[in-house]
Amino acid sequence: MNLFRKPRQIVSASLTRLAWIRFCHEPLGLGSLVFIILVCLAALFGYLIIPDNSPFANQQFLELGLKKPGFKVEMLYINDQGQVSGSNWFRTMLTGEKRGSIPVPISSYRISKDTLYYRAYSEPGSVILAENSIPVKKVSPVKTVKFWLGTDRFGRDYLSQLVIGARVSLSVGFISVFISLLIGISLGAVAGYYRGWADNLIMWFINVVWSIPTLLLVIAITFALGKGFWQVFVAVGLTMWVDVARMVRGQVMSLREKEFVEAGHALGFSDSRIIIKHILPNVMAAVIVISAANFASAILLEAGLSFLGLGVQPPVPSWGSMIKENYGYIILDYAYLAILPGIAIMLLVLAFMLMGNSLRDALDVKTRE
Repeated sequence: MNLFRKPRQIVSASLTRLAWIRFCHEPLGLGSLVFIILVCLAALFGYLIIPDNSPFANQQFLELGLKKPGFKVEMLYINDQGQVSGSNWFRTMLTGEKRGSIPVPISSYRISKDTLYYRAYSEPGSVILAENSIPVKKVSPVKTVKFWLGTDRFGRDYLSQLVIGARVSLSVGFISVFISLLIGISLGAVAGYYRGWADNLIMWFINVVWSIPTLLLVIAITFALGKGFWQVFVAVGLTMWVDVARMVRGQVMSLREKEFVEAGHALGFSDSRIIIKHILPNVMAAVIVISAANFASAILLEAGLSFLGLGVQPPVPSWGSMIKENYGYIILDYAYLAILPGIAIMLLVLAFMLMGNSLRDALDVKTRE
């Protein structure tokens, strides 16, 4: 057996290298992959690069609500000994930073001896607020804060919300696809390999799930599990395995008649070894392609659920919930508040679809340049 192991590994590596070369010659697919990687990096390291790195980017300044992109304001930071500060960068990257100071937007300030006098922010032309004072030792240096994409109606930094909202879409995609692959590959492989009553039973179950509209099934599962972050992942994943199971079943039914499967039986290999080590590796190319399409579908489903109020709940930012909160401004002068997350969803879904098409062409050994 060792005589044949090395040549088989060489052939497998050559096919993988050939598929990668063909994929790199697809400009749309390669560009989509680069865009997806950039979005993933921005979502992963978001708290380290966004202006508002508080948990869920939920720092609210009601007096700064609905400011246009590029708005600048002076921010006074009042030290609060009751809050935890100094968290390490890894914890900040995962959950954000719990600041040890309270930011306060101000219109003006002056320092006299050991006291800092400031006026809280007010709109130009409005009533001038009374001057407040605070010891200098209790404040940090005043900084000018710029809101690159402006603020929403609660005064939250919109760029920070948009970046952290990508985490939800990508997390739903990854976990939902993982759940769908785990269930779909298992049931599809069993049905296609053993056939008979096992195939009939699994196909009956698949047809029952297939007959229910996906969105209605997701809503029903969400109602059963409750509203929340992880419930959305499970609900979307439990509705996407059907396509995987049907595809894997058809591929396995075709491959089980091949000579290498008969050789495995002749050598005394168990059914589980034949399925896992010999049949499923030949199915993975098609599984990768359908996973890319399911990833895009999961992002759309999550956005739809969040728009309906059944997805992730505040204060967790989500592109779907951002559209829901701001769609009323489309006919006003703040249409970008609803358009930007919609464009983000469209570009990410389009990138996964284009990458899936390019992977299909690159992994299809029957086609030639």
